[in-house]
Amino acid sequence: MKSRINLWSDRLFKQIQPLPAGMYHFQSPVDVKNQYRLHLRLEPDGGGIMVINASTILHLNNTAAEYAYYLINQKSPDEVGRLMQSRYQISSKLAKDDFNKLNGQIQTLIETPDLAPELFIDDARLDPYSTNISAPYRLDCALTYQTYSDFSNTPRSSERVKRELTSDEWKSILTKTAAAGIPHVIFTGGEPTIRPDLAELISFTEEKDLVCGLITDGSRLTNSQYLHQLLNSGLDHLMIIVNGEESASWEALRDVISEDIYVTAHLTITHHSAPKIHDWIAGLVDLQVPSISLSMDDPGLSKTLKDAQEFVQLKGIKLVWDLPVPFSSNHPISVEISEHQEYISGAGKAWLYVEPDGDVLADQGDSKVLGNFVVDEWESIWKNR
Repeated sequence: MKSRINLWSDRLFKQIQPLPAGMYHFQSPVDVKNQYRLHLRLEPDGGGIMVINASTILHLNNTAAEYAYYLINQKSPDEVGRLMQSRYQISSKLAKDDFNKLNGQIQTLIETPDLAPELFIDDARLDPYSTNISAPYRLDCALTYQTYSDFSNTPRSSERVKRELTSDEWKSILTKTAAAGIPHVIFTGGEPTIRPDLAELISFTEEKDLVCGLITDGSRLTNSQYLHQLLNSGLDHLMIIVNGEESASWEALRDVISEDIYVTAHLTITHHSAPKIHDWIAGLVDLQVPSISLSMDDPGLSKTLKDAQEFVQLKGIKLVWDLPVPFSSNHPISVEISEHQEYISGAGKAWLYVEPDGDVLADQGDSKVLGNFVVDEWESIWKNR
């Protein structure tokens, strides 16, 4: 679900004292034609993230984070040049050029529709998974474990869940999420479209300036009125769990691809679907799906998963590996499929998982409960991870 912006590497910030950590906000002036809002979270180590229009998260290395701080505080290029020259003994012109470059990139993102929900600046890519941060970057919220069909492969932890939270309880969680500086929420399940309050909860995330995603089997999205209700509520991105043998899955994909929203299609490789997986991927390519997620339901299919991954890359489609996949025992964040790179999981670091009753886990299917987001303080939950 991530793209890379090719700016500069983190070349300046090795011995310099970082700026004060915390949350910083900017709303464009009322006379600006295209209104926008920016939220910057600076980490104690100097890195950070910027949320653009509550729809895209830009991960920043230390260099970019400092320039973003000056941008949020409306410093002029000349002021930034002088500040950077005094802090780092670098050329004022170089600092101004870098500042203007970041400003230009952000303006492009503001004006570009249908963006991926997360973007990275160079070496900020691995930071969410390998460094200590003040709060996760994402909260995966399982609104329900109900589905429209019978699944036997439900998470074992679901046996503990005796009730579902009310709308008001979920809103209290979303309020705590925003207060903690967590910028991104994904509604998942089960099948979240079963919840009658889904559009209401999406709208509430928009009010809280949170980036909002949805993971669904897509069956209800073929209803144009319902689809547009979700989109108009402020939904930022979608993942559709595709059953390649069901025409409704393909119909749902065709419907959402034509809309102004970022879409990912997920395929689960089973022994039954393995011979057809390349054909299904080719079908997704024909629909111009911008990104594909893969998982398997049996570790014995790891070679098939790797072959499918290579086929996706051959087709030039973005491969998503770090979003939750309902009821998959071998989803992309738990399966290392690369021979050339050490796998670093973001579970319990870059993201946390909330069950339908409010219990918080490091990841979907974990047995250890870190606390309950309704009754426990956020600080104790984050400490317990």
